[in-house]
Amino acid sequence: MSRQEYPRPQMVRETWQNLNGEWDFEFDFSVSGLEQEFQTKGEFTKSINVPFCPESKLSGIGFVDFIPACWYRRIINITPQQKEGTVLLHFGAVDYDCTVFVNGVKAGNHKGGYSSFNFDITTLVEAGENTIVVYAVDDTRSPMQPTGKQSILFYSRRCNYTRTTGIWQTVWLEFAPKNRIVSYKVTPDLNSTAADFAVKLAGDTDAMSLRIKATFEGRDMGESTVAVNGNLANLRLALNESYPWEVGVGNLYDITIELIKDGVEDKVTGYFGLRNVYIKDHAIYLNNRPVYQRLVLDQGFYPDGIYTAPTDDALIKDIKISMDLGFNGARLHERAFEERFLYHADRLGYLVWGEHANWGLDISDPLGLHAFLPEWLELVDRDFNHPSIVGWCPFNETWDINGRKQVDDTLLVTYLATKAADPTRPVIDTSGNFHVITDIYDIHDYDQDVESFSKKYKHLKKGEAHETYPGRQSYGGEPYFVSEYGGAWWAKPGTEGWGYGKNPESIEEFIHRYVGLTDALLSSEGICAFCYTQLYDVEQEQNGLYDYDRNLKFGPEVYDAIRKINTKKAAIEK
Repeated sequence: MSRQEYPRPQMVRETWQNLNGEWDFEFDFSVSGLEQEFQTKGEFTKSINVPFCPESKLSGIGFVDFIPACWYRRIINITPQQKEGTVLLHFGAVDYDCTVFVNGVKAGNHKGGYSSFNFDITTLVEAGENTIVVYAVDDTRSPMQPTGKQSILFYSRRCNYTRTTGIWQTVWLEFAPKNRIVSYKVTPDLNSTAADFAVKLAGDTDAMSLRIKATFEGRDMGESTVAVNGNLANLRLALNESYPWEVGVGNLYDITIELIKDGVEDKVTGYFGLRNVYIKDHAIYLNNRPVYQRLVLDQGFYPDGIYTAPTDDALIKDIKISMDLGFNGARLHERAFEERFLYHADRLGYLVWGEHANWGLDISDPLGLHAFLPEWLELVDRDFNHPSIVGWCPFNETWDINGRKQVDDTLLVTYLATKAADPTRPVIDTSGNFHVITDIYDIHDYDQDVESFSKKYKHLKKGEAHETYPGRQSYGGEPYFVSEYGGAWWAKPGTEGWGYGKNPESIEEFIHRYVGLTDALLSSEGICAFCYTQLYDVEQEQNGLYDYDRNLKFGPEVYDAIRKINTKKAAIEK
């Protein structure tokens, strides 16, 4: 089993080659491989199924202890025709510090376990056989490395799970012309039925033009052409008809982008959604009306692949089982998800918040900004075009470290940089605590008692808030979001589990908790969104609505009750 789908659906170029599958592999427990010149002299005694990490069952290795470094090797074949243009080597994600060699020569280095990157290897490859070697260093215990929910202890514990090291997303080759389209950003303008494009180019673009065509369900929706000056082209595309991207209705315009001189020099295809997101009257507006966000926490872990879904269908299933229970979106929690997940969220009309894996990073050290911000901005850039992303949340629960308070300027700078990179979406500086500057004020509350929970939230008016940390943060009238609640755990009989609070003693008690807590949030005029913890169990954390294999945990009466309350009209929607 290996992942063979096209990894970047928003910018498809037909000339590509998937490199997933069997690679040579070797551990480097002493982190001495560079000194031993593994890139040319290494003895690789194992094989691994890429893109699954060596800790996973699907990798064929399943080694779950700490892996400080590891090496990969793969022989590829390049045809003379493929070498005529530009040869790009892409990595969806490698955790954490990755160095790539091609035929023994360093092609480049990338630091960051979640963002995608590529290297131009045109001058390093020859027609015929070529050797790619990948070196990954991963120090999960480092306070200067964002690791998210990866455990820093040998065993998984509570809400920290099995680690991921090395390659965990698709590796692929792309064969592009020398004069080519590098990337594009699209900003939809719903009110004008148009979209603005900023397209990056490479090569000699003198006397060239750029043309963008849009269709909807095969029908022409508009075309625009602009002369190219330098390596950036900006143009507005007016659309013939308006088909907004909505919750549960993933309307998408297909686009073709062409770089033209005497003929078409380069062509890519993609898509975008026509929608807007903004804040007004203490609510989050989607397409000029308040939409209550009924979200669920999605950790993005899989029993056999850990960080990597075993199949593309598994990504789709996670969205569909959520929507089946009346949720309209998810917080993609403490990590960045692969682009294929976002593609399916786009298609299905599923709201998501983009996050990063800030846990493990020492937020009390000013150097934490250096370790965090570059990769975060790479992620914002990568995912800018996805209509499903309705907000950014770089940090989650920035706790004090060994009595040292968080560096507030780290959150401030990250917020400002995010707003500069994307002024079209709201930004939460740190989910739960401790807020410094934020567009939406969110809190976490795992109070399991329906009566006390309701007293805090059910009767809040617009502009009111229950403050969880009054000595450390201060509500300023922003839209108010209970972004983690619930977490009631339900372990299988005879097994030990972990969750928040005291586990319910009966099915009736579970239903009473879920319905009562959720009703309190939906009934409040002062709350614009909720996020329930969580969609499925992960290892020992058994507070999911499904088990780790995404099977049903309860009988139909529980799921019927969840659907009924989740779909109740919220106070802000009346």
